[in-house]
Amino acid sequence: MSSVPQEEKQEEKQEKQEVKEEKQEEKEEKQEEKQEEKQEEKEEKQEEKQEEKQEEKESWTDFIYNRRTGEFMGRTATSWGLVLLFYLLFYGFLAGMFTLTMWVMLKTLDENVPRYQDRVSNPGLVIRPHAAEISFNRSDPANYDPYVQQMHQLLQRYNDSLQESNELCLVGVYTEQDNHTHKRACQFKRSTLRQCSGLPDASFGYAQGTPCILVKMNRVVGLKPQGDPYISCTAKRDRPLQMLYFPPEGRLDRMYFPYYGKNAHPDYVQPLVAVQLLLTKEDYNVEQTVECKLEGSHLRNDDDRDKNMGRVTFRVKVLE
Repeated sequence: MSSVPQEEKQEEKQEKQEVKEEKQEEKEEKQEEKQEEKQEEKEEKQEEKQEEKQEEKESWTDFIYNRRTGEFMGRTATSWGLVLLFYLLFYGFLAGMFTLTMWVMLKTLDENVPRYQDRVSNPGLVIRPHAAEISFNRSDPANYDPYVQQMHQLLQRYNDSLQESNELCLVGVYTEQDNHTHKRACQFKRSTLRQCSGLPDASFGYAQGTPCILVKMNRVVGLKPQGDPYISCTAKRDRPLQMLYFPPEGRLDRMYFPYYGKNAHPDYVQPLVAVQLLLTKEDYNVEQTVECKLEGSHLRNDDDRDKNMGRVTFRVKVLE
């Protein structure tokens, strides 16, 4: 009787062991399946990435040139031809419109006379030497030579030999030549400036400490100054500064007006006024401020907004 229960127990034990082993096998199988699934998923992802890269590569190459459709940059040859034709016609039309507009505008302009010159009806004054501050040592020629050279260069066109070919005009009368194609120029000889001409004294007085300054009025086409215009200079100091003017009294004769422009009036030379500053030893080593104005006409010289309209200011300092 006792042996039977033992056998049953043994069988139960074996069954339990078998069940346990089966569960263990199932567990191992599940783990293997999971690993296989993970491996498969990993391989699938890698394949998908490779396919995406391949597709991207193919898409870029196809965009540049697609062999199947013959498209270049997304367009066929016919499409590109139509686009180029459109832009060719479009820009050709714009170029034609621009050319026509410029041609019409140029037809309304005069080569010799500016169409609009209301802003330059009052000319400015300029000087030579071209410097706002003229400072030099009168005993050192190399020191003032740049100023002297500027004046000689300006006066080349005023040489008497060249001016002989120009016209002798009536003093005090406008030289109007509206009906003449080629405008004649009135004589303005260099010798008119006398000791400031650079002929009797090649240093223009700089070697003696009495420098000459050349004053001229800017050219304005068609300008006819009323009255008798002249240049007047004053020193900004307590006592007056002695000066000499050439031509006498600093006159700008009306015969040199009007001016007809560079093309119609090629030989024209504008009138000059030379101002010689008669400095004394007391004036040496002291800066002298001089202002020259255009007087005797309707032209303005008192505009605070434009310091060069009808006037010019410069400083002179002579060193010993």
